[in-house]
Amino acid sequence: MNRFNIRVYGILINDRNQVLLAKEREKGYMFTKFPGGGLEFGEGLIDCLKRELEEELGIQAEIGELFYLTDFFQQSVFHKDHQLISVYYRVYYEDWDDIPLVAFTEGTDDLETFFWQPLSHFTPDLLTFPVDKIVAEKLHMNAFPGNRSEHAR
Repeated sequence: MNRFNIRVYGILINDRNQVLLAKEREKGYMFTKFPGGGLEFGEGLIDCLKRELEEELGIQAEIGELFYLTDFFQQSVFHKDHQLISVYYRVYYEDWDDIPLVAFTEGTDDLETFFWQPLSHFTPDLLTFPVDKIVAEKLHMNAFPGNRSEHAR
């Protein structure tokens, strides 16, 4: 059955000019991505991201401006009959040092850890999924406007 899978992610940049990334193991598959996750039925995009940040990081952050929305077909890595629509927002938070960097999913082998990556050493190659790589390139171009890549959309 062909379905849409809507994913909502946060771009958190701390006062040290570092971006927060998540390293996850799910169903035996390791990947690195931005914090966030799947939209649930009856939920708005911002409510989804607030819920995901509370579940993953235990924080109640301010959701800022829309940063990126996919504008092309992207097939899901996990479900070949799903089309991904990914939405990225800037996220603002005051107590960056309060963000936990390790979280486990109870009762499973799944693992989620977080780490701060300096923007000066942040490249799309650090991320696993194609849409995240595009967002990383756009973020890098915003942080360092003189840098342009042939991969930029």
